[in-house]
Amino acid sequence: MDDDRIIELYFERSLSAISETSIKYGRYCYSISQNILHNAEDSEECVNETYLRAWNAIPPARPNRLSVFLGKITRNLSLNRYKGYGAEKRGFGEMALVLSELDDCIPSSSDVEQEVDHLLLLEALNNFLGEQPSIKRIIFVQRYWYLIPVKDLAKMHGRSESQTKSLLFRMRNELKAYLEKEGLIYET
Repeated sequence: MDDDRIIELYFERSLSAISETSIKYGRYCYSISQNILHNAEDSEECVNETYLRAWNAIPPARPNRLSVFLGKITRNLSLNRYKGYGAEKRGFGEMALVLSELDDCIPSSSDVEQEVDHLLLLEALNNFLGEQPSIKRIIFVQRYWYLIPVKDLAKMHGRSESQTKSLLFRMRNELKAYLEKEGLIYET
């Protein structure tokens, strides 16, 4: 079923909207959650909560891209659940690893002034990624948005792990230089 029809089912308040969403996007949402939580039960709960949140949001919301709408809900729910884990106790550290990889090129959000600059940072990140070749942009987003492990990225894109790590390392350095040029971070 196409996304427009699924959204219409939500507007009609038809319970089949949930089952059609699950059929089309259940695996997608589960993989997002699983990449963050590494826990099948918690991932299933986040996916089910995603359906509830979508049900409560549509209407009045009418998402342009249902997959992005659902993915964002799932990701936020999973990140919130991850925070409750106690970073090193569960989650296999993938989240901590991804965040540590980005530490050098994206400024900390602990400073109030930097919170105000959040929108500028987001715009700069989008511009940076928009200038990248498609494959680099895809790998970067898969790693840092979907939290896909490097080993899995390498396999998905027919690269070695070292090639994938090198590509990500170079992109982080390029991003850092780009953000410095834009005046959003300063060389330390």
